[in-house]
Amino acid sequence: MSLGLFENPPYLTFFVVLIALILSFVTAVFNRKIIDRQLLAEFQKEIAEWRAQMEIAKKTGDKKLMAKLKKQEARIMQMRAKVSSQQLKVTLITFVPFMVIWWLLIPYLYKAAAFIPLFGAKTNIPFFLWYVICSFFFHIIFSKIIK
Repeated sequence: MSLGLFENPPYLTFFVVLIALILSFVTAVFNRKIIDRQLLAEFQKEIAEWRAQMEIAKKTGDKKLMAKLKKQEARIMQMRAKVSSQQLKVTLITFVPFMVIWWLLIPYLYKAAAFIPLFGAKTNIPFFLWYVICSFFFHIIFSKIIK
């Protein structure tokens, strides 16, 4: 597969930005549609409270509180598993399309996609690193917009 015009900067730069934008948007939409955010927030809050209580029990040596928290540990572990499974859903759905896209783009992974001036010299940013930078940027934006 040849990208033709998009094989060199600045076109490759914008092509990577576009790929990162699309993939981040798709992931954010799937996160919004598939994951039950309210349930996830409740579980995470309860897990955090349990963890905080556990730290207090350990620091103070409160055996009564520790025993009470140990009784809740199985339920907390189930909650953690549910939280992980919710997050894994999106990964499983988006993994195959991501792999197909990246398989097609393998020849470009180490090509210079962007440049930055560093100590008076032009420093190349490889395709993959530029994608990671753009992806983090768009992920932050879309996770704030699509809540």
